[in-house]
Amino acid sequence: MSDIKKGLAGVIADETAISKVNPETNTLLYRGYPVQELAATQPFEAVAYLLWHGELPDESQLAELRATERRHRHLAPEVKAVVDLQPASAHPMDELRTAVSALGAMDTAGTDNVLEAVGTAEQNLERSIRLFAALPALVAYGQRRRRGLDPIEPRDDLAYAANFLWMTFGEDPDDAVVDAFNRSMILYAEHSFNASTFTARVITSTLSDLYSAVVGAIGALKGPLHGGANEAVLHILEEIGSAAEVGAWLDAALAEKRKIMGFGHRVYKRGDSRVPTMKAALDSLVAHYDRPDVAELYETLEREFVARKGIYPNLDYPSGPAYNLIGFDTVTFTPLFVAARITGWTAHIMEQQASNALIRPLSAYSGPDERHVEGYVPDEAAAEVAERPEEPVG
Repeated sequence: MSDIKKGLAGVIADETAISKVNPETNTLLYRGYPVQELAATQPFEAVAYLLWHGELPDESQLAELRATERRHRHLAPEVKAVVDLQPASAHPMDELRTAVSALGAMDTAGTDNVLEAVGTAEQNLERSIRLFAALPALVAYGQRRRRGLDPIEPRDDLAYAANFLWMTFGEDPDDAVVDAFNRSMILYAEHSFNASTFTARVITSTLSDLYSAVVGAIGALKGPLHGGANEAVLHILEEIGSAAEVGAWLDAALAEKRKIMGFGHRVYKRGDSRVPTMKAALDSLVAHYDRPDVAELYETLEREFVARKGIYPNLDYPSGPAYNLIGFDTVTFTPLFVAARITGWTAHIMEQQASNALIRPLSAYSGPDERHVEGYVPDEAAAEVAERPEEPVG
């Protein structure tokens, strides 16, 4: 039997210059920069530029990116129509998947063949910026539609994070909320060969287009073992109710062998390095909204779970209650992840295209040995193929 790596655990599939976790410091690095430093000092637009270009922008480069992003914030009527065709009860990840597919069909319409749709490096950077600009409008439009509210048009006088909140809630956001939200977007922007990013790279490796790769990534991110975990965290906190109920709830959950979402990570073995930054953002929101009960429940569950299992929180644990305090519906949490991760996904798509090889792993077969249908007589062509020598590799 071959040495099978279930889930590709420990398998190095390719190299990337976009991000890594430094094992010496347990720190996530974007193009070499610790993510906590970026979250503390940079607007999300600058981090997007970093992921796409490899360096932080200077003032003129950032201004140019912001100007381009603001030009593409408005949703075309055709895209709104596609969203409106979805049932109001549809999960917003399904809305986003369909809307991005529509954006791709509109953008690549008129190409003579599928290879033309793949696009040049310059075209795919432009497509990346357009998706970066459109996703906040799509997420905001979806939440307001589910609440029976009219959509709110974007504002050109607001930076990315503030405009996102404006389109969702229709109010000028406070600085503390903008800062916490901006930090969350940066923390979620990129994380190497995670499931959705690897999905995007696999699709890209077939010479499919950027939009198809993003649609596939959205499908991967929807799963509760990946992007859907932040939704699950909020459901758990709501189920517990208060800090006083944590002990009894955790006793029952562990006895039932329930998976406690928001704890543990495939990559981090000493705790997720992004958590302290997001926890600080959550603390600022707790103070802003005067909700000490949220902090008490959060900290009690963390303390009790770590004491019993020795497993630490991941980024989804503080981000769930943070998004809830800001006012996002629970089903909107994973679409927020999409709006952030579009930067990392598209950076990886462009990196894959620049040095492409079809991703096609092998499998270890565990079915029946070769057997034959009764009465079948092979023709000469089939027999000739079976007798050919193996083709040379390369």
